[in-house]
Amino acid sequence: MFEKILIANRGEIACRIIKTARRMGIKTVAVYSDADRDALHVAMADEAVHIGPAPAAQSYLLAEKIIEACKKTGAQAVHPGYGFLSERESFPRALEAAGIVFIGPNPGAIAAMGDKIESKKAASAANVSTVPGFLGVIESPEHAVTIADEIGYPVMIKASAGGGGKGMRIAHSSGEVAEGFARAKSEAASSFGDDRVFVEKFITDPRHIEIQVIGDKHGNVIYLGERECSIQRRNQKVIEEAPSPLLDEATRAKMGEQAVALAKAVNYDSAGTVEFVAGQDKSFYFLEMNTRLQVEHPVTEMITGLDLVELMIRVAAGEALPLGQADVTLNGWAVESRVYAEDPTRNFLPSIGRLTTYRPPEEGKFGGATVRNDTGVEEGGEIAIHYDPMIAKLVTWAPTRAEAIESQGEALDAFAIDGIRHNIPFLSALMAHPRWRSGNLSTGFIAEEFPEGFTAPEPKGEVALRMAAAAAAIDHKMNQRKRGISGQMRDPALLHFERERVVVLAGESYPVTVEAVGASLIVKAEDGRSWTVSSDWRPGEPVWQGEIAGTRVAMQVRGLLNGVALQHAGAAAQARVYTQREAALAALMPVKEDAGSGKQVLCPMPGLVKAILVKEGQEVKNGEPLAIVEAMKMENVLRAERDATIAKIAAKEGDSLAVDAVILEFA
Repeated sequence: MFEKILIANRGEIACRIIKTARRMGIKTVAVYSDADRDALHVAMADEAVHIGPAPAAQSYLLAEKIIEACKKTGAQAVHPGYGFLSERESFPRALEAAGIVFIGPNPGAIAAMGDKIESKKAASAANVSTVPGFLGVIESPEHAVTIADEIGYPVMIKASAGGGGKGMRIAHSSGEVAEGFARAKSEAASSFGDDRVFVEKFITDPRHIEIQVIGDKHGNVIYLGERECSIQRRNQKVIEEAPSPLLDEATRAKMGEQAVALAKAVNYDSAGTVEFVAGQDKSFYFLEMNTRLQVEHPVTEMITGLDLVELMIRVAAGEALPLGQADVTLNGWAVESRVYAEDPTRNFLPSIGRLTTYRPPEEGKFGGATVRNDTGVEEGGEIAIHYDPMIAKLVTWAPTRAEAIESQGEALDAFAIDGIRHNIPFLSALMAHPRWRSGNLSTGFIAEEFPEGFTAPEPKGEVALRMAAAAAAIDHKMNQRKRGISGQMRDPALLHFERERVVVLAGESYPVTVEAVGASLIVKAEDGRSWTVSSDWRPGEPVWQGEIAGTRVAMQVRGLLNGVALQHAGAAAQARVYTQREAALAALMPVKEDAGSGKQVLCPMPGLVKAILVKEGQEVKNGEPLAIVEAMKMENVLRAERDATIAKIAAKEGDSLAVDAVILEFA
């Protein structure tokens, strides 16, 4: 077994690998760029080596820097994580030439499967069901349009060396093919140094299901069940679960056997994932094979009880797999949410900055559920523009899917982040969504259910009542604090009281009676219903956690003038607690309206201006592209939201802009 390994990656996956290596008694070496000098993975590793400037092309993507770091520290092997160099055939070859072991598949398998065009050819030869498409390299937009016309719309334009949704576009017409071709090639070149793209048929109402495989150097390959990753945005996975609510045992076995056949055909000898697009009728077609550890591997670990990183390390060291196919059992259900630094209310545009608050939910077993949080950041850390915007992967396991979803929702409500925008409100709303809970999924789920984008809904029904009860409890705690400071708490009569209050939540009034009984409160509504509320929350804490009517509840708390902002189960609202007289007077106060900026196009996130697509004086129509801004490896096309004339262009190609910087103005 290795004594020391180097992790050629950063962020949460580097931290994840370090945890397993530490448990195995293996020392670790981290590498870092200028931007990651104070990163968590650097602090966790036994040693760390600086490898260059912040841009990945000048640091994490340079194989020679990684090899130099190995020689400097005596690392015997390299785990690539995912992304960066993980699927470059040249990297393990260079490591082998330097006498260093690659903790991943052999170069031949990467060459056969890592390239999406070649992998489809190999899958076809192995009798694996494949999606209709053109597998040759496409050189021009005109050629792409011709192919798409022959295949039939819609089509998917994909980067051959791509992954993580980069270099991928769906097109429903020849015009969209031409534009998507240009964007896919540009993103592919920027992210992977390879601008080749191909076109294939896009399956309508599809589901994304993948099979986890693992092989060793002795010819053994097994599959470890499936994951469903249908909840996606811009072809980037948002929610993953294992197993899939679509599959039955027979379909699972067919997919698994095809995945193993493909892996054996290329002598696969590490962890990898065979991805399929599935129809609602359980038909399935091969998409691609990822010759690396997947981002969503924790859900497989949770239902199998296996550590995939440990298996990868042991296989790379020459050990045989410790189990066969008959030994693989799937237990319970796991759900994973990807917590991203992005603003869901602004079309999920990236956000950067310092994490002034980072308080993830407590990990461990709680009743029948388990909570796990894989992260690469800590409070005070900075989210930089140079890398993927993932902050953490929140995973919950429970005996059933419904229980795993409930646990995930509660954990998200208890996840406090400040300093940047993030997608936790959106993830919480997803957990509460009836279609998600029913398992009626497709890769178009987000576009179909949130066609106008995401705005946190106002609370209704039981959610509103829980938030009103918590608001009353928070008000009581704040008043207790004030009385303690003033010395009034010496009055025994104040330890037990009953008071009438009006909770105003999202403009709705909830008259309640609040009775303090020992350490708990009894909150009674006008209709006679009552809830016992208990919590050890203290003023200033960003999360209120406790029990309401015997149910564990968590919600985000942010202080406001004369009130608090609450977020729970995907809903968000401002809450204020008044006496009846105060409530009557507050109802008479006018509501101030925000001023707009309708004549300006503002930069929606910090980013680099890749192109200005219009000129001053030009007339544009609703929907026409105006500019392209790149942030966190993704190109974002800004479009006109109405017919207008361009009066002034305030930015130029190559400018680095802050959020809300003016790009152009309309007449």
